[in-house]
Amino acid sequence: MERLLIHTPEGVRDIYGTELAWKRQTGRRLQGTFDAYGYREIQTPAFEFFDVFSKEVGTTPSKDLYKFFDKEGNTLALRPDFTPSIARCAAKYFMEDAMPIRLCYEGNAFTNTTQLQGKLNETTQMGAELIGEASVEADAEMICLVIEALRSCGFEKFTVSVGEIDFFKGICEETALDGEVVMELREYISVKNYYGAEEVLKEAGVAGHYLELLRHAGDICTFDELEEAMRHVTNERSMKALKRLVELYRLVEMYGLAEYLSFDLGMLSKFHYYTGIIFKAYTYGVGDAIVKGGRYDALLSRFGKDAPAVGCVFLLDDIQSALAAQGVERPEAEAITWIVYDENGRREALARIKELRAEGRRVSGIIRDPGISREAYVEYARRNQIDDIRFYGSV
Repeated sequence: MERLLIHTPEGVRDIYGTELAWKRQTGRRLQGTFDAYGYREIQTPAFEFFDVFSKEVGTTPSKDLYKFFDKEGNTLALRPDFTPSIARCAAKYFMEDAMPIRLCYEGNAFTNTTQLQGKLNETTQMGAELIGEASVEADAEMICLVIEALRSCGFEKFTVSVGEIDFFKGICEETALDGEVVMELREYISVKNYYGAEEVLKEAGVAGHYLELLRHAGDICTFDELEEAMRHVTNERSMKALKRLVELYRLVEMYGLAEYLSFDLGMLSKFHYYTGIIFKAYTYGVGDAIVKGGRYDALLSRFGKDAPAVGCVFLLDDIQSALAAQGVERPEAEAITWIVYDENGRREALARIKELRAEGRRVSGIIRDPGISREAYVEYARRNQIDDIRFYGSV
């Protein structure tokens, strides 16, 4: 039992030293982009009332939440993602505000799943939310923020794949598919299982033109192919979705960042609160998206504030894995000075420590153990990447 106490549970891990320093620097670079776009920081609690993440809100399934009770018997849950918490907070503190609200955050999220597939149950996330703005300009701002933030971290090769949920919903409405079929079809298309999607459609009696549209909804396409798709869509909802994607592309092009865009008309999310534009950023070195986001125009109404919104989340742990896999140069560790002293050198050593710290240096004062040699201190410092070690007194 005592041995178990030094290990972490499955799905979580310790992080320290240079890896933690690098992760924090990446976070500072992301925050720098948030600041440049005028987003203000907000901090929400690590756990909320269960209803904040309920099925009706459209967030993580109940079975995947860490749930517990407070002393009054209320059911609480550790946050699985930040968006519902930010929506609740915005509804509470900005209920009467009619102008756009720009918020950003950093913290850990928790998902209780046994199907890890290399994923952690506790992840560090950073994100931005633009609330109260329904325009395609807001969508473009969010996507450009993502692109510039990833570039600030050191990424050169990545793509932001963009979809529109209403494209899928419009075709489902036109073909009069019932709810259960739509949910099954959604699952197949979201994982690019076109054969499974085709079987579902055939069993539902959907064929011909609609079958081809839905079966290939998940194909990655260029801007030219996006315009071509508009010639084959006959329902208003899907057409409106495509037109918004075209307008979005042109806005991102004005920012000079369109080279990073691609389109995925079958992109869907396990979070059902998304209502329009949806996007994911991919790079090599990890098997999943390192940034996710989209528009959620109906979510805030669940908390009493009718306001459109669009946001994104940066998955910091996956970003670090991708940076490492791509060999992006890590920042040099900030130099630390060790001052080793004994009783005879105490006054001089403490005075020097004070001077160096006043200069902005990082300094550790080490009280000399008589049983440890000078050479042993030097060797230990070398192993711990301390290249400046000084001795005072009779050491």
